[in-house]
Amino acid sequence: MLPKQRQDQILRALRADGAGGVKVLAGKLGVSEATIRRDLEQLDAEGRLTRVYGGALAVDGGDEPFAEVNAVHAEEKDRIARRAAELVTDGESVLLDIGTTALRVAQHLHGRSLTVVTSNLAVLDELENDEQIELIVLGGFVRRSYRSLVGYLTEESLRQIHVDWLFLGTSGVRPDGRVMDSTMIEVPVKRAMINAADRVVLLADRTKFPGHGVARVCEPGELSMVVTEPGADEATRVQLAEAGVQVVLA
Repeated sequence: MLPKQRQDQILRALRADGAGGVKVLAGKLGVSEATIRRDLEQLDAEGRLTRVYGGALAVDGGDEPFAEVNAVHAEEKDRIARRAAELVTDGESVLLDIGTTALRVAQHLHGRSLTVVTSNLAVLDELENDEQIELIVLGGFVRRSYRSLVGYLTEESLRQIHVDWLFLGTSGVRPDGRVMDSTMIEVPVKRAMINAADRVVLLADRTKFPGHGVARVCEPGELSMVVTEPGADEATRVQLAEAGVQVVLA
């Protein structure tokens, strides 16, 4: 891999997760920690990330285009999304979070008699012509870079509804099971979604264990279930189970 390709992958990982440790990045890219440190120093000097002890932070305002995020860990996301969709019974209501894994859940809901509520504009595009699905789109401020609706109007809309299922995304899960996010503007929407649902299902591939994020979304006890994959950190999975969360491997 050329240095520029490797550095682009580092920036993509940071934009997706908000932050990244040297060891985690080295494992993702299959290179030495010394190589990652040199790349981080160079990218920091260029102003493309912020170097911190043990790793780096994404530069604020650097939202990654939705299509690029959607391509990262695509097979893993699709397995998780398929397993999540299998949980839903026809006639139920589903709330789909912002993000690319939620879009993949929508792709597995086609043709079913369901009510789907979302602030995810990619989900709107996916389901708008499916006449079997009653589709409700929340209001809000448009984040064009991430195909989402956020803000006060979104939160207020969520206070007016209640659903059977919420499928929630995350930037990362702490070792104690806390769910985090790296995009501050999304956190109030996620919290309002949790309050609007009977069952809260977190969708997280193994790279989110442990993951990164500057803001707490919820405690593990607020989750009903986590759908993940083999390879997700076992100690964190134990913490979730001890909090009463069902952990399902896709």
